[in-house]
Formats: sequence, structure tokens, C-alpha cells
Amino acid sequence: MTERRKPAGQPDKRRAIVAGALTLFARDGYTRAGLDAIAAEAGVSNRTIYNHFLDKAELFQTVIQESTQRVAGTMVDIIDRHLSKVVDLEKDLVDFGLAWIGVLTSDLAPHFALIRQINAEVEHIPPAALKLWQETGPGRTRRELAERLHRLAERGDLAIADPARAAGHLMLLISADNLTDRADLHDEDALRAMVTAGVRAFLHGYGR
Repeated sequence: MTERRKPAGQPDKRRAIVAGALTLFARDGYTRAGLDAIAAEAGVSNRTIYNHFLDKAELFQTVIQESTQRVAGTMVDIIDRHLSKVVDLEKDLVDFGLAWIGVLTSDLAPHFALIRQINAEVEHIPPAALKLWQETGPGRTRRELAERLHRLAERGDLAIADPARAAGHLMLLISADNLTDRADLHDEDALRAMVTAGVRAFLHGYGR
């Protein structure tokens, strides 16, 4: 199939299309979100979408790539900010966990709604988009967190044989999935109690 030539200009329209697609994919999922609805959400014509993207699969992959890179960059910044100079291990890990969970209610929240949709219909998602998401999102943040935990182990604060596995355990233990109600995402006391319990469980397994 001959690929269409994508215009070099109209960056505002492209941004509008990607933003509109993120909204629709996060709300309706990949299968149900149609290009007509995306065009309406973005305030452009259907033809304009095809001027920038070959089809819905390419648009979805672009949305995943740009949204995941933005979120992963934020997560890596949180890792750097809280785990570069650890003074009080439990307190600094709790503060890290609270900042990590806080991203779920930030302006990046649509990304996590999109990920829930992906998990719900994973068999219908283009494989290239899934691979891209894993490599640039969860894969990148897990590697960065594993590196910080490895440094803490070298310093003698933790006993870790497999930093990547330890990073996965920490992410699971401070996950919002541990909350009894997602409304607790806006309850500071509930969040702190959940993250503190997760960090203490992590330290029980990996602490010196």
C-alpha cells in the first residue's frame, strides 16, 4: 500500500488530533473510538486526520508514544528527586510513593485511563503499540527505579539480589490498586497509610 505524504505544517491541528484521540481512546477504548468521533473531539475534519495519519492504528500508536513518554519523564523526575539523596530510608521511600501515586490525579490522569482501556482489550490492540508502551513506559521507569535501589543496596541500606525484581515489588506495594476505593486517591490520610504500609512491607523483605 502506498503511504500518504504527511504535511510538514499544521502542527496545531496535529496536536489537537492527538489530544482528541487521547480523550476518546481513554474514554471509549481503542475498538470503540471511531475516527469521526475523534475528528469531532479535535475540531477537525476526518480528512485532516488522514492528512497526518495513515489510519487509526498509526494514530493510536502516536498517542501511546507521546503520552507514555510524557508520563515516563515525569516518573523518572520523581525517582531522581526523591531517591538520589536518601537520608531517612523509610521516610524518603514514603515521600517517593506519595509523589508517584499523586501523578494519577494530575493532568496526566487521562494516560492512566488509557492504560486501563488497553489492559481491558489487550487482544485488540496493535502489537506495535503494546511493545512501544512497554518499552518507553513501564520498562523505562522500572529500569530507572531498579538503578536507584541498586545504589541503595551498594550503600548498605538494602539487601537486594535482583534490583529489577525489587523495583517491581516496590511499585506493586505502593500501587493505587491497594486502595479499597479509588476515591481514596483524594484522601491524603488514606494515601499515606497505604503507601507507608507498602514501604514497610518492602523494607521487611529488602531492608538490612
